[in-house]
Amino acid sequence: MKAIVITEAGGPEVLQLREVEDPNIKDDEVLIRIAATAVNRADTLQRQGRHPPPKGDSEYPGLECSGIVEAVGKNVHRWKIGDQVCALVGGGGYAEKVAVPAAQVHGGSSGIGTFAIQLAKYHGIKVFITAGSEEKLAACKDLGADVCINYKTEDFVSRVKEETGGKGVDVILDNIGGSYLQRNLESLNFDGRLFIIGFMGGSVAEINLGSVLAKRLTVQAAGLRSRSPENKALIVSEVEKNVWPAIAAGKIKPVVYKYFPLGEAVEAHQLMESSKHIGKIVLLVS
Repeated sequence: MKAIVITEAGGPEVLQLREVEDPNIKDDEVLIRIAATAVNRADTLQRQGRHPPPKGDSEYPGLECSGIVEAVGKNVHRWKIGDQVCALVGGGGYAEKVAVPAAQVHGGSSGIGTFAIQLAKYHGIKVFITAGSEEKLAACKDLGADVCINYKTEDFVSRVKEETGGKGVDVILDNIGGSYLQRNLESLNFDGRLFIIGFMGGSVAEINLGSVLAKRLTVQAAGLRSRSPENKALIVSEVEKNVWPAIAAGKIKPVVYKYFPLGEAVEAHQLMESSKHIGKIVLLVS
């Protein structure tokens, strides 16, 4: 099969499409012939040598995929050859085939920010977003965001306080990290939660713990790749139960910014690192 190989740690140019061996499946796995995968920030970190795959997972980048089941292990009963599926993977999405534990497979995917707006609105939640261009602000508003803040021209802490009568918001989903940490805490209401999913603004920061204590705040972080297969299976099950009905009903739709063929992974990574995109960057495999 063909796969994108990281030839050495470095910039996008180290990604090369090469012929490699097909993966072997275990008794509890399925073999997926991949139709599409997507570029995530974690892929760029792996390319730089900063985010290796968990032991036992594919060395090739790619944390998600969709495609068709080509083979099943002898202990797999839910899936059969020919089923259309999507999957969470520890690696190997940038390839023509990948072996995946059957419990990590489901019958789709979306950009975190654009997806989070739609999911929150589906549950009747008021949504605040920050973005750095009028184009991105307009796109988020079209998806249902209630308050759209240009972080380049406005102080988002002041705007949040203004829009909430001085209280702040209840939950913040943050992929910036260090440079926003203190301001995020200042933007939270009492008993608020800051959920960190990335460190685009650095991973080191100094904060005033007094505000954390006084407002009873919770700071939590989450990564997906290092989770156990059992934990990933639980996530897939929860998505199936709590999110999939909204997708099936057309209430939540994936937002795709641009499609690239697998062989143009270099260009896809360059786009990801430019931050010009709105929504997902998709690699088409077959």
